[in-house]
Amino acid sequence: MSQAPVICFGQQPCGFLPRRFLYAKIETARRLQAEMGGRIVFFYHDSDHDPRETQTVVKDLKTGDSPRLNFALANKIQKKYSPLYAKQVDRDWQASLARQLPKYLKSEYVPAFESIQAKNVADFCLEMYRALGLLEGIEVLRSSDHSFREQACEVEDFYVDVTYEGELVRARHSVEHGLRLHQGGSSYIDLPEQTWQRSQVNASRDTRLRWMQSVIQCTHYVAGAGEMKYLDTSEAPDVNFIRRDEISDSSDAYQP
Repeated sequence: MSQAPVICFGQQPCGFLPRRFLYAKIETARRLQAEMGGRIVFFYHDSDHDPRETQTVVKDLKTGDSPRLNFALANKIQKKYSPLYAKQVDRDWQASLARQLPKYLKSEYVPAFESIQAKNVADFCLEMYRALGLLEGIEVLRSSDHSFREQACEVEDFYVDVTYEGELVRARHSVEHGLRLHQGGSSYIDLPEQTWQRSQVNASRDTRLRWMQSVIQCTHYVAGAGEMKYLDTSEAPDVNFIRRDEISDSSDAYQP
């Protein structure tokens, strides 16, 4: 008996309103499901630490201006090194932005934004995507989930979530140098030698496909244009790679 289709797409938290390319991935996955059946899995890579991932480019509904907005974070260490599931949401930021949102979003969605009580950036984004109705019927698996990490295969290129100056950080593992934080350019902070468990490990960009697929076992993967440039599809020979449907202003926020 052939395996029922498992249609997967992956994405980091990409703004308190999702970017339009994520919306396009979701719609592409739903189209495939309508054609062939099966289930849809969203691999939510909330282990990423780059604060630029949640930058949200919104369009003023009246003036057409496009400001860039992002979460306010507790401190510089959280901003630069903590994974998105550990960057803490500033409630003053949330209240202030809620007062501005009617310029960018239909009024019916503003209460949903105001009511979100998620403590971290990744949870906050996910709750907002759900409030927008984008994830109905879609299974979400998270790269931060300890049970996911413990099931996943070992990879040679990875990060480890450890503590540094009282904050949880995502440190790159190097065979030569151990755990280190990238400050920029050729500058690093080398962390003290320490042990870690499998539940603290998450894959790098170049090993993430194999790591993800060892758990999800998808039959079809919806990829963006950027992903198609670096994915080593030979690592998943049984997967059908589908380019997401085209969408205008793909890096701007989806504003229903």
